[in-house]
Amino acid sequence: MRPRLPLQLLLVLTFATGIVDAVSFLSLGGVFAGNMTGNVIILGAAVTGADDLPTAGPAVTLACFVSGAAAGGRVLRSSPPGWNVRHTVLIGGVGLATAGSGAALLVRGAAGGDHLAVAGALALAMGVQAAAARELAVKDITTVVVTSTTTALAADSPLGTGRAQPWPRRAGAIALMAAGAATGAALIRLAPGWALLAAAAAALATALAGARATTTANSPARTP
Repeated sequence: MRPRLPLQLLLVLTFATGIVDAVSFLSLGGVFAGNMTGNVIILGAAVTGADDLPTAGPAVTLACFVSGAAAGGRVLRSSPPGWNVRHTVLIGGVGLATAGSGAALLVRGAAGGDHLAVAGALALAMGVQAAAARELAVKDITTVVVTSTTTALAADSPLGTGRAQPWPRRAGAIALMAAGAATGAALIRLAPGWALLAAAAAALATALAGARATTTANSPARTP
């Protein structure tokens, strides 16, 4: 696999996460499927008795995300370094789960209790994705949150320490998350399901690109 390809694949997944979180927040009860910080804050504030804060949605998505991350970690246990067939299977599964959620919204909408089930399914998928990204260990790219990346970008900037830094990577991750959220918000005007199908397409394309690169890298060299 080309040295920069894991970075490129994870940046695509970061964009897809922006779409997913836009849908989950704007159309599925104000929860986050990928960024768990928001859910934890909501649950913590609700403990103090703050009025009108949703608790079921954040609790379900947090539990599903943790479950997905644990499952992803189990699959990748003793996995060889770099992108391999296990990453392809996991990210392919993320794409299929996101596509299924999108199809469910197109068919049934997000009324009643349906939105909680869809948000949970998305959070489960995002947990799997986060575990896969963590195993690849591409610095500053988690695919589901950009807080630490934003901190590093600012802290190492000329206004901070002035240290040399991979600023295109860091700025790119932040920009792609925002671009994904903007894309998701725009597609929601058509229907939330279409936005999720766009995110699913990005995840499936990532899995396919990773699989092709792995196959090429493992193919025996041709003899002249």
